[in-house]
Amino acid sequence: MIQDRSGPGAVTEHDEKVERIARQLRERKGTQPVSLRKKAVSHVVPKFFDKKRSDDKIDVSDLDRILEIDPVRRICVAEPGVTFVDLVDATMKHGLVPIIVPELKTITIGGAVAGCSIESMSFKYGGFHDTCREYEVITANGDVRTCTPHGESSLLFQMLHGTFGTLGIISKLTFDLIPAKKFVHVVYEKHRDLASYKASIWRHFKDRDVDYVDGIIHSPELYVLSVGRFVDEAPYRHSYDWMRIYWKSTAARAEDYLRTPDYFFRYDKGVTNVHPSSFLGRLLFGKFVSSSEILALAEKLHWLLLPAERPPITLDVFIPFSRVEEFLGWYGREFKFYPLWMVPYRRVRDYEWIAPSVFERCKDDELFLDLAIYGMEQPPDGRNYYRLIEEELLAIGGLKTLISHNHFTEDEFWSLWNRPNYEKAKAAADPRGVFRGLYEKTCR
Repeated sequence: MIQDRSGPGAVTEHDEKVERIARQLRERKGTQPVSLRKKAVSHVVPKFFDKKRSDDKIDVSDLDRILEIDPVRRICVAEPGVTFVDLVDATMKHGLVPIIVPELKTITIGGAVAGCSIESMSFKYGGFHDTCREYEVITANGDVRTCTPHGESSLLFQMLHGTFGTLGIISKLTFDLIPAKKFVHVVYEKHRDLASYKASIWRHFKDRDVDYVDGIIHSPELYVLSVGRFVDEAPYRHSYDWMRIYWKSTAARAEDYLRTPDYFFRYDKGVTNVHPSSFLGRLLFGKFVSSSEILALAEKLHWLLLPAERPPITLDVFIPFSRVEEFLGWYGREFKFYPLWMVPYRRVRDYEWIAPSVFERCKDDELFLDLAIYGMEQPPDGRNYYRLIEEELLAIGGLKTLISHNHFTEDEFWSLWNRPNYEKAKAAADPRGVFRGLYEKTCR
């Protein structure tokens, strides 16, 4: 159980953990690449053949404590293995929550930085990493550094975002919290065309008149925008942790009330690909099966997974707001798969880990739309649909997350991600290549 431990004893215990990990790296004799052994399940999509299974392991499984919650300054200090479900439980006792809470309960705060987690406050604040103030980082040489957005280690601070643990080990995070109320009232706006949908997204983005915005594109004829506001009281409340399926409810309901933690994890049984999928399966097992169990089982039985050419599609794409019509027009012709999860994402800044040319192509876009495809079976037409997405993104200036299967050539990859900045950070934090490189880890 994660505990709120803010006394000096917790800090001492934390320092002892960090020294143990740093010493393992300093005294390491092997030549195999290193990856981390964690307590929480990985939310990177399990793959048939993943080289990390043969890596040397550094055990970081005990880095899972909340060290401090400061309700006056509205900050939290915690170790990277803290899961968001435990974090929300602890901060709600102070009337606070993290600004960005990813959709699955067992995503960890360290994983949220490494993989750039977003959610329905992203239309105001960007990603979870945009709410972070400081990281403590153990480099591959066993040095311990404090990194902030400004100062000597500012590049390393920025480059830890989205680089999947290939630069070092985040051992402590300091991040902002925001006041919260007990419930979230969600209104489901129904739109019959993309122009109306985009206009409403833009209005909420500009007016900042609600606390949360995300949505489900059920079809080219039904676009649902889910807008949420914190409220103190609720005439009723729903949860989506058993028989109810959240994405389906967005088409059927006009509004909803959820306890704030239930709102955060309304997709935990599956975003648009809920497991178990049948009524009987949910009735018998749905209360006990969550995203964590599915991912853990898939990783344990990885030898049963499909090879990289034909796995089901699981990915997020980030589309500049001005190119959404073009992308969805192409998507409707080539993929024809719905529903899509949609999250508006504010362009907080031009990130150091993304190639400058990407932002130059969309220099007037203040907003991106994250569109998520979950559970699409690839049609038996011989085409690789992951690769089709990549080619379209290269053409229109979009991006994709790296959590799943990637087929970029090395030149294509580094046309999207910032190679000079990555190599500079790699030389500072991992000059001997103890951790795999970003391209090698995500695309090979």
